Amino acid sequence: MLFETFGEKSRPAVLFFHAMGVTGASSEPVARRLQDRYFCVLPTSTVYCAGQKYLGKGDEIRQVESFLRSRNVTRLELVAASSIGADLALAFLSQTKLPVEHVFFDGGQFAQIGKATRRVMAPLLYLAVKSLYWSKGKTLKKMLWCDDEAIKPYFIAAGKALSYGNLRRQLADSLEDRSFPPLPEKMQRRAFFEFGSAEEHFKYRKAVMAAYPLGNYPVFQGHNHMQYQIRDPQGFAEMLACIMQENRLPELPFLKK
Repeated sequence: MLFETFGEKSRPAVLFFHAMGVTGASSEPVARRLQDRYFCVLPTSTVYCAGQKYLGKGDEIRQVESFLRSRNVTRLELVAASSIGADLALAFLSQTKLPVEHVFFDGGQFAQIGKATRRVMAPLLYLAVKSLYWSKGKTLKKMLWCDDEAIKPYFIAAGKALSYGNLRRQLADSLEDRSFPPLPEKMQRRAFFEFGSAEEHFKYRKAVMAAYPLGNYPVFQGHNHMQYQIRDPQGFAEMLACIMQENRLPELPFLKK
């Protein structure tokens, strides 16, 4: 993995898990707007790190915890996870000994997909992500879930470093067709599982609600996948701050509770 940080490490810590096909730097626009109040940690999955070998979610969690210890982080004010980052975040939350005060999932890809399907997906996703690097982002609109110019550079950077072996190994141990890991009741009450009503991942919402019945399930009406954080990082950052300070979402014009 590679790590970026923003803010003083003496401040409350926020850990970001990024989406598929982008690097951890995709959370920079949000982190920069929180850095005067929080210590933001942005790991890039080993999948998108040149010269590194992805070994599995367990090793990713080990690397994250090792980095946090090296920065003397003893608790996390917030874990924020986007898209497939939710899969790794759930594993992290179920295994870490660090206290975690709040959780926010942005369009979490809580898919439960069989091994055979994941094997078929691997070469298709590899070509999709690599094509973004080869075409300098021109294939973004045709190939993936977001064609916004603001996130294009992070797709290109991820495509440059991606190897097929790493992506294949990631899909082999991600999005498994097994039960979601358990979360304590206290953590469920402080977890926000947000979906945009227009995004494909909205179909996973009912399964997550059944697994974590005490969680919070806001809907961003009319929004597509990760649309709010990409198009309005300032508003998204203030929303996360409100969650950390008051354990609630602010009043948002598109919020459907």
